[in-house]
Amino acid sequence: MTITLLGSHDGVELIRHELKRYGLMGFYPSSVPNAFEGIIVLRGELQVTCARQSTVLSAGSAMSMSPVQEVVCVIAKENTDFLYVTSFSLYSWYKDWVERFHQMASDIAQKDGYTASHCERIRKYSVMIGCELGLSAYELISLSCGALFHDIGKVKIPDEILRKPGRLTPEEFDIMKMHTIYGRDLMNSPEHPFLHVGSTVAEQHHERYDGSGYPYGLKGDEIYLPAAIVAVVDSYDAMTSERPYQRPKSKREAIEEIQSLRGKLYDPRVVDAFLKVVDKF
Repeated sequence: MTITLLGSHDGVELIRHELKRYGLMGFYPSSVPNAFEGIIVLRGELQVTCARQSTVLSAGSAMSMSPVQEVVCVIAKENTDFLYVTSFSLYSWYKDWVERFHQMASDIAQKDGYTASHCERIRKYSVMIGCELGLSAYELISLSCGALFHDIGKVKIPDEILRKPGRLTPEEFDIMKMHTIYGRDLMNSPEHPFLHVGSTVAEQHHERYDGSGYPYGLKGDEIYLPAAIVAVVDSYDAMTSERPYQRPKSKREAIEEIQSLRGKLYDPRVVDAFLKVVDKF
């Protein structure tokens, strides 16, 4: 996401947003009394979700929110430019957090030996599945944030374990599994107030439908649905990526493996949605 302040006067700001396909942003109820917020689509197409109701806005369409009373999620269905109008000043703070988010995601991916695009791929693919499943606005924001930072806890794992080229010993794997707990705690910390929404995804993305996952051995509907989505996408991306300890599978091989584990390791609802959208990955 790229944001540009086009103009401001007496607290009113006009901010241009450029969102790539399946880029996402959220609106939360403002603490400013009688605040006005609105969006005008210049190019592309936006899905605007409030609760579980979605509206699609195309170029030339506009929507006003005065005030925002519940969580709203905006997703670019294709590369989209839009104007965001607000009656209170937030650009400087907003720009700082956008830049910090992207830098944190890049740092996490590189620590784990991935390219910087890994976390963004996980986020985008997860959002595609979330849209297919009709998640609520809050769930979509939780999914997007949690997917982007699902491995943030690995910053606390020693490099000699994290980047070990061979199989981990049982003791080393026990240490590795702690990244889910570390991730939850980091995202829930006061230092990262806008990551709280994704902390359950970081905590549960290695849980498995049959109860064989970690850290708690949750099964079935005990697993938070956004976390179950990231479980499938993260597995798919790992299967198709070049890693020191494995050759990448072809896209078809990875799809067939995910499909074979439907109802075993992976939530059937998520696998069915994955199969509907994976050709767009």
